[in-house]
Amino acid sequence: MHTSEKAVLFDLDGTLIDSSEGITKAVQYALRHYGIEEPDLDKLRGFIGPPLGGSFQKYYGFSREQGQEAIGVYREYYRPRGIFECCLYPGVETTIRELKARGYRIGLASSKPEIFCRQILEHFDILELFDEVGGATEDERIVTKEDVLAEVMHRMGEVPKERIWLIGDTVFDIEGANQAGIRSIGVSYGFGDTQEMMAKGALAICDELPGILEYL
Repeated sequence: MHTSEKAVLFDLDGTLIDSSEGITKAVQYALRHYGIEEPDLDKLRGFIGPPLGGSFQKYYGFSREQGQEAIGVYREYYRPRGIFECCLYPGVETTIRELKARGYRIGLASSKPEIFCRQILEHFDILELFDEVGGATEDERIVTKEDVLAEVMHRMGEVPKERIWLIGDTVFDIEGANQAGIRSIGVSYGFGDTQEMMAKGALAICDELPGILEYL
């Protein structure tokens, strides 16, 4: 094991990109398929971050089977259009380049399907900055944040856990980091609750992404 190795893993939605428009419109589209009209996109922001199937169950009472079916409907909108209805948060590229200059390996760990993650990073011309890109698999072999982190850390096998950080914007990120045995930093500008993140063990909360440079 090369103990000099160190890594920073990033969540995607709410951490690197503001994906609220594309995700909420895709959820709205899926709900309409089931006869549910939700004109207020702000009410659908809870779908951003955690696995989609569980959110359809939690917020609209879908069964597990219905939740999985709804993901397919969601993707009818998201694949061709919603995926690109997003924007990078300020400081993403400069922060990642500075981390690489400091010797960190860079990874992505998102609950979004990995193929979508790669498309988004490529769309913003930053895919080449990442050493590893991990996301959910459509066969549900990898679904949760803990699953994704385990896979990305496996690919970065030479990096010891005590030298890996996860940067995320929700309690799901912090809990996933805890389960994976790594440390985490929260960001306040995304879709989560900063008090929840601190309560679950985030070691710091940054108001802008470049702030992690000072903490690390």
